[in-house]
Amino acid sequence: MVTLDGCAGTLTVVRAGLWTGGAALVLVMLWPPRVTADERWLTVRGPLGARRIRVDALVCVQRYGLVAAVLELRDARGRRLRLPMAVLEADPVLWQAVESGIRRSRERGTLLTGRRAAAAAAARVDARAAEILHASGLG
Repeated sequence: MVTLDGCAGTLTVVRAGLWTGGAALVLVMLWPPRVTADERWLTVRGPLGARRIRVDALVCVQRYGLVAAVLELRDARGRRLRLPMAVLEADPVLWQAVESGIRRSRERGTLLTGRRAAAAAAARVDARAAEILHASGLG
């Protein structure tokens, strides 16, 4: 677009700055987050920084939405993290880390709310895994 604006003779410093800012904004919005997990921490890194929570000290698990479902996790220190269910469905190892954290939190007694949401999320991930296995001829 900057090239077209330049060829038309309407490109100014202000317009070039607006085009650059708009392109940067679109890049930030579309940049996919990188999610990593271990037995204690779940970390989401995006272009604007990183957020992390303790999965073995969860106090709340909530699920929002039906079509574009999101799982919100909150730990004992009040840190929150929202993960699209599609991310968890696509990465079984990541889901296993989250699920084991939920289980440890339940065993420790820190998980106060969200047992139904966790069970619904587990059912959704398991159903998706079964679909994939069936489609590939392994299930």
